[in-house]
Amino acid sequence: MAEEEQKKEEKKDEGMSIPEETYMTSGAHIGTRQKTADIKEFIYKVRNDGLYIIDVKKTDERIRTAAKFLVKYDPSNILVVSVRQYGQKPIKKLAEHTGMQVLDGRFRPGTLTNPSSKGFLEPELLIVTDPLADAQALHEAENIGIPVVGLCDTNNETKYLDLVIPTNNKGRRALALVYWILARAIQKEQGKIKSYDDFKPTVEDFEAEI
Repeated sequence: MAEEEQKKEEKKDEGMSIPEETYMTSGAHIGTRQKTADIKEFIYKVRNDGLYIIDVKKTDERIRTAAKFLVKYDPSNILVVSVRQYGQKPIKKLAEHTGMQVLDGRFRPGTLTNPSSKGFLEPELLIVTDPLADAQALHEAENIGIPVVGLCDTNNETKYLDLVIPTNNKGRRALALVYWILARAIQKEQGKIKSYDDFKPTVEDFEAEI
């Protein structure tokens, strides 16, 4: 019990929803060797091997901001997408715990813009796992004028995004962790759980199979 209290105190001190160490072990901080001007403010440093490192304090802060923003919408009117394989299980789990719509795998052109296309959807908000990989969905959201939340790596541009969550958006564990924290934060904002400890799924539950 004393150990639990100590952990809570540590979290309070950091002002973060999970210990910084957890972000590090999942590789959420590891960016690419490219940096766009848009992401500069989220970069902590550049490593000797040329990889840009993301400031996970800002990642954590933005996830909580995103949760507050997302709960203003009916979850059934939020669409979350991931063309990337490692994002597909995490977004399904996010949808399972929040009630959002999910589109994993290939995004068929016209899904948001062509009412006569198969599987036409009319979301009020879009979440993209990678603005580059999910470019088709992002452009269609821009065409119909709905807000977009995007997970952004150091090589992403933030054009057409209304809210950026800076993170490694290619790593299996990193994507599982970020979507797990987001699901938990949303449930807390919705009042479904009183504290983060009440959220029972684990990060592993969100992790894509290799």
